[in-house]
Amino acid sequence: MHLSRLLLPTFWPFSKSTTATGESKPDPEGVATTDDRIERLVMALPDPVLVVAAGGKVVAANAHVRAALDADPLGHHLSATIRAPALLEAVNAAVEGAEAHRVELEMRVPLARSFDVHVAPLGGAALLVFRDLTREQQIERMRADFVANASHELRTPLASLSGFIETMQGAARNDEAARSRFLGLMRQQADRMRRLIDDLLSLSRIEINEHVRPTGTADLAQIASMVRDNLDGVARELDCAIVLKTPGPLPVIGDGDELLQVVQNLVENALKYGASGKRVEITLSRAFAVSGSEEAAAAVRDYGPGISAEHLPRLTERFYRVDIAESREQGGTGLGLALVKHIMNRHRGRLTIESRPGEGATFTVRLPMSTGAIPVHRKIS
Repeated sequence: MHLSRLLLPTFWPFSKSTTATGESKPDPEGVATTDDRIERLVMALPDPVLVVAAGGKVVAANAHVRAALDADPLGHHLSATIRAPALLEAVNAAVEGAEAHRVELEMRVPLARSFDVHVAPLGGAALLVFRDLTREQQIERMRADFVANASHELRTPLASLSGFIETMQGAARNDEAARSRFLGLMRQQADRMRRLIDDLLSLSRIEINEHVRPTGTADLAQIASMVRDNLDGVARELDCAIVLKTPGPLPVIGDGDELLQVVQNLVENALKYGASGKRVEITLSRAFAVSGSEEAAAAVRDYGPGISAEHLPRLTERFYRVDIAESREQGGTGLGLALVKHIMNRHRGRLTIESRPGEGATFTVRLPMSTGAIPVHRKIS
């Protein structure tokens, strides 16, 4: 019996043409002994796949499952990577020859992910095929969140526009000065709605892919330099200086465009709410994570009024504002730091915030360093 003919009915539980019955079959060719043929087949499969031997040791795992679990389970007991009693029980049953069945798996570390796992017997071993449901669930949640957030936040500018239109059609019908003033206010409200929708769409796109870790390389020093150049004109209008301190190139694992958005959002916030301190600093450095791996840090500090301690834990929540009136006056949507948080989650990075009233604020992002070549990032005008 050919190996592929024996394995394929079990390996393809998610195919529309599958005919798998889940029944245990004889093992005349010693399939449970993970020889080179099985390993090559597992590696070639397009779905995340594991083979677990009796005793719980993972004896075969392809690159897709390592990416899905954000860990390499090969050679370790399955429970060292997946701590899910229902799945471990299903694997033990499959090793003993029980029928194939599915198990729902929820993982919370390093990010929340959902899988539909097909567990099937494989001649004294167990075959696990993972179907990632995270994206589907996030799309559904994104739709609901978008409708709820958009309807809530757009209500105020829409009410303002309606009031201005009624006034222009009524009392200010023949008052040119009033009409000009109201048109300017209407333009401000329309711009506010545009910014809000743009940020909501950006946040939705990032959330959909939050579980997929970037694999590229970006130079954090180059990105910080671009942000300084892009916002230099804004800073000058506010009589504020942007100072960049860098030790040189800092290659990190990440998406250059998203990391540009992170640094730009932090510097824009520093200019909006801390320009009274006349100085915004971007300080780049190398550091080490708790695990001992090298990481790059970018700290954005302003010397403005600072933030009270009770607000710090909630700053990355959607639409949370320390001062609602000031935020709207500055053109803020309440989504900037939420965007930063989700981008950092996708990059497996960290965001920390330090501030005291009267002493300004420091927002620091930390990212894993990369050993790859640094690409040239395009300049954004």
